Amino acid sequence: MSDEPPGGVDTPDPSAVTTAGPDAATAETPLLRNGNFQALWTSEAFAALAKEAAEVAYPLLILTTTGSAFYAGAVGSAQLLTASVMSIPGGTLADRVDRRMILIVCNLVRVVLLGLFALLIWTEDTNPFIIFGIAVGSAVCLGVSNPTGLAVIKQLVPPSQLTQATAQNQVRYFAATMGGPPLGGSLFAVGRAFPFLSSAVAFLVSTVLLLFIRKPLKVENAAPGEKRHAVEGFKFLARQPVLRLLIIWIMGSNMAFTHTGVFLALIATAESRGASPAFTGMLLSIAGVGGLVGSLLAGPIIKRVSPPVLFLTAAWIGPVAAVLLANVSGLIPLGIIVACVFLRGPVTSALFLAYLAAMAPDKVQGRVLGAVMFMSMIAAPIGVFAVGTIFDLAGATWVFTTMAIVSALAALPTLSPVIRKLAPPEHYADAGAAPDAHPTPKET
Repeated sequence: MSDEPPGGVDTPDPSAVTTAGPDAATAETPLLRNGNFQALWTSEAFAALAKEAAEVAYPLLILTTTGSAFYAGAVGSAQLLTASVMSIPGGTLADRVDRRMILIVCNLVRVVLLGLFALLIWTEDTNPFIIFGIAVGSAVCLGVSNPTGLAVIKQLVPPSQLTQATAQNQVRYFAATMGGPPLGGSLFAVGRAFPFLSSAVAFLVSTVLLLFIRKPLKVENAAPGEKRHAVEGFKFLARQPVLRLLIIWIMGSNMAFTHTGVFLALIATAESRGASPAFTGMLLSIAGVGGLVGSLLAGPIIKRVSPPVLFLTAAWIGPVAAVLLANVSGLIPLGIIVACVFLRGPVTSALFLAYLAAMAPDKVQGRVLGAVMFMSMIAAPIGVFAVGTIFDLAGATWVFTTMAIVSALAALPTLSPVIRKLAPPEHYADAGAAPDAHPTPKET
């Protein structure tokens, strides 16, 4: 959700929250005329664009100044690890604290970090340790703000519009995935500080847009004696066979095909073949198109394809794509193949979230969201670190071969009878009340 889209599967982009649903007036408002939701959507679009532009600039800066794909991979791994760990307290905060304030504070911290970083680059007063510190500091804000920003959606739209709102949210994210890399690469070609300065400005605009959300974003107070511990989110996931198996697949797939790792592999491969920063940005944009197309097609695909077929197909696309990446020549074909991998992300993410929404009671949605984001991202740093290490030691072919092996192993849980006989999400609506039970499909 990744906000990064790890593994071409997506860090799930849930629209979960623990407060009561919208009022009747909101329920009667078409989504496009829902000013509160559109303000949130636009704010998050600027934040996603800022994040993508900066993240493509980090490895470009590291490779330009140090020439080490290993160090670029280490920084990317640290970012993912930090964001995944911070999603746990972020999910807990989403159940306890005014959500607008969380989003504003995280945005403003990134404005300061990236603005100062741009100044240091401009004065040539930076080094690998500063790059590491800025990247990790920004990742802290990402980890805290992601569960909150995603949880707000259900506060702003009625239940009947959640699917539509989630689909629009996917379009926003993947549009940023497509537009951010070429923007970051092009600005980097003009001046190394420009991608970070532009990201700081975009985060500032995102903050201002949050002020246009007129509906209060406070959370429901805990009942007397109720303790909202983060561990409850993990316990809930462990008790649900469907969610448990899908999370295992997502974790393994993210290790192989995490957004940052795949982009690092493409950047390092392009650099080794003499591509310019602008061309590299275009290559990443081609890869990002897959996510955007997938977000546009997610609704129709989910309506027409059964969940078992969809999950099985998506799972085994990964190994096939990785084998192709290891054997094709040229750079543009690499971007096209990665686009095909990323196309599955919004589709599987939306379907996974439908099961999560059906199974998880409202009072634990924030913590379940934090747990899902943590588990879906925690394996990704290993993959990013491995990409940088293997590329330095053996080159691009072995990087993609390793992706094929890992993604094939990750796909094995989807062969379970639990997944092969999966009913539609609405059939599991009572699972939250009896989490250890296998729900019986309802009559339709």
